[in-house]
Amino acid sequence: MSSTGGRDNPGPAVAGPRVLVYGYGNPGRQDDGAGVALVDALEAWARGGDRPWLIFDRNYQLNVEDALEASRHDVVVFVDAAADHDEPFRFRALQPAASVSFTTHAMRPESVLGLCRDLYGARPVGRLLTIRGYSWESNQAMTARALRNLEHARAWLQALLESPARLLTAREP
Repeated sequence: MSSTGGRDNPGPAVAGPRVLVYGYGNPGRQDDGAGVALVDALEAWARGGDRPWLIFDRNYQLNVEDALEASRHDVVVFVDAAADHDEPFRFRALQPAASVSFTTHAMRPESVLGLCRDLYGARPVGRLLTIRGYSWESNQAMTARALRNLEHARAWLQALLESPARLLTAREP
């Protein structure tokens, strides 16, 4: 569910880029919930200041319907857990998918951006931040190593979100 704006309310007019930070994953499966946990932490931080350019959303997985919300923003930062890279996190630019593909279980961020373009004529800048995870067992807490990686990712992304124009040129540290 989105906050500070939402699907029916694009939010207040702001100067500079409007940013959607979208975390996805299953918090009931250990480190898979890292993307959602990061969005929760950033949203709590954003409530403490005047940051009308930031919108937060989260879900278990990306869906076709997410393209509508993403199309209303200048920058979309997708946040997920991953097991296939070094610690603590990876941050990279995304391009809209040339062909949109999805299954009943999952959709890629590039496909969401492709739908933004194809359905709404919108071209938000896409970024993907993946937090290194280690275990995906059901009904278990996030591992200590993933929590450390999450904290590194939070501090880094939070600094960028203070000046959202920096998201347009940011590279992984």
